[in-house]
Amino acid sequence: MTSQHATRFLDASPAQVRHALLDPLALRDWNPAFKHVDGPARAATGVPYALTVIGGLTGTWQYTRIEEGEIDCTWQVPGFQETGTWRLRPHLHGTLVTHEFTHQGPLARALAKAYRGVAELRLDRLTARAAHVGLLADAAV
Repeated sequence: MTSQHATRFLDASPAQVRHALLDPLALRDWNPAFKHVDGPARAATGVPYALTVIGGLTGTWQYTRIEEGEIDCTWQVPGFQETGTWRLRPHLHGTLVTHEFTHQGPLARALAKAYRGVAELRLDRLTARAAHVGLLADAAV
């Protein structure tokens, strides 16, 4: 089993960050490991989403907990399972976000070196996605 975590300040409101994290059909737009996500557009716990990842492996993605300040999820394909958490805390004019995850399975062990620094990369991509969400919200006003 391998684990990672990272924390970063995002210049986006908690609502913008939550919106980005709770848009399951857009996950592939900012997570390049995901090639296709299929399921309901509205995020809900316990609902499995069909998932295709790099290399053509198929599996499922699922929200396991959705709370105001914490979103938990899991995804799996043959030989690989990730369990992750996103913690959101309002801070000054933005959000302090902590992302942590663990990987299990033989494929996870084989890919452990490739996943070094991925928590930070995901926070980079989430930053860009949350900013995009903010721009869309501003345009709607």
